[in-house]
Amino acid sequence: MSKAHQYAPESLMMSFGYKPELSEGAVKAPIFQTSTFVFKTAEEGKAFFELAYGLRSKDQDEELGLIYSRINNPNLEILENRLCLWDKAEDCAVFESGMSAISTVLLEFLKPGDLLLYSSPVYGGTDHFIHHFLPKIGIDAVGFNANDSKKDILDILEKTGKADKLAMIYMETPANPTNQIIDISLCKEIANEFDTAEKTVKLAVDNTYMGPLWSHPLQLGADIVIYSATKYIGGHSDLIAGAVLGNQEIIKRVKTLRTFLGNMSSPNTCWLLLRSLETLKVRMEQQMKNARELAVFLDNHPKVQKVHYLGLLTENDPSYEVYKKQYTSPGAMISFEIVGSEKEAFQFLNQLNLFKLAVSLGSTESLAQHPATMTHAGVDPVHKKALGITSNLVRLSIGVESANDIIWDVEQALDVVNVTVCTTNKNENKAILL
Repeated sequence: MSKAHQYAPESLMMSFGYKPELSEGAVKAPIFQTSTFVFKTAEEGKAFFELAYGLRSKDQDEELGLIYSRINNPNLEILENRLCLWDKAEDCAVFESGMSAISTVLLEFLKPGDLLLYSSPVYGGTDHFIHHFLPKIGIDAVGFNANDSKKDILDILEKTGKADKLAMIYMETPANPTNQIIDISLCKEIANEFDTAEKTVKLAVDNTYMGPLWSHPLQLGADIVIYSATKYIGGHSDLIAGAVLGNQEIIKRVKTLRTFLGNMSSPNTCWLLLRSLETLKVRMEQQMKNARELAVFLDNHPKVQKVHYLGLLTENDPSYEVYKKQYTSPGAMISFEIVGSEKEAFQFLNQLNLFKLAVSLGSTESLAQHPATMTHAGVDPVHKKALGITSNLVRLSIGVESANDIIWDVEQALDVVNVTVCTTNKNENKAILL
């Protein structure tokens, strides 16, 4: 007898978790556009609700039956099953947006009096929720930077006077928009040091920039991995969604709160995501190849002050070892500092043609935006500057277009930027403001 073949996740994205015989033989899952589901008997309905409300444990081989689309739906369940494959997670919960996924996790695992430790910078919406909502319910937060050592982070915690209240470490790596890397294993070590008999400090990782293809935080010690599924997973700028993955115990808690907040993803959105998963790997790989070529071009352009791209890290860089440990690819997100300030950054952005001037990332089309005045506009100005989110920083999300066309568009946009290039010697050009 031949050994059972282990299919790769990209192969299973076409059919995993779906039985055509249950849907008139349709090769693709239809959209189950229904609010409620019929029980065969009253006893069956009782059994389903007992599981849904945690009134008893599952019997062997028993599955939660379909009840109501706020609780479960075939499109939702198939999608969650398929997303688990990439991260080798036990379970998954899908949400109506990335922020609903993030906020639900924070609300479920933090309570009044707790302390949250978070990496900085984080996405602007996450930053706002941490600083403007959590304090309203008595939850304190303190940040650390990518370059901080373990000792630095422990000192930051001790200075709060509430280190014993640490309940969660929340990190976003690579950081948005600076591409700084934070060591997941190091943060897990810190979380373990603050575990007690009464509580386990959870480590949650926003993996939107690199997942689910190029990094798997659960394998590196994370308890929870979070995605804005709007981005690479959706990948077509036509939906909003989020996802949370982890072990069964954690996701059961997340799904229970999701049921009562009512922020699950709709059947239609789930169906669109199922479609997107089929091309996820080929899209992301092409985006990465394009990004590599553009990063090299930018790194050699005299009007570019500095390029933030993982593919440009060298073995001498302090982040290189962590990069090789955590990622299998440099990704497709590039940030760069143009010579000048906001004026020059805007000149560049306004001249782009192929690139679309829009926020979000990870879609088939290339996107460009100005973090300081757009996605991170709500971050405290002093803090923003300290994090490197400067007025001359531009963020690019690289799409699947021709690499030659992408580079041409960036080059012609840089050409109009109002700086001049002075030749200091025959081998060196330097851009200065006019």
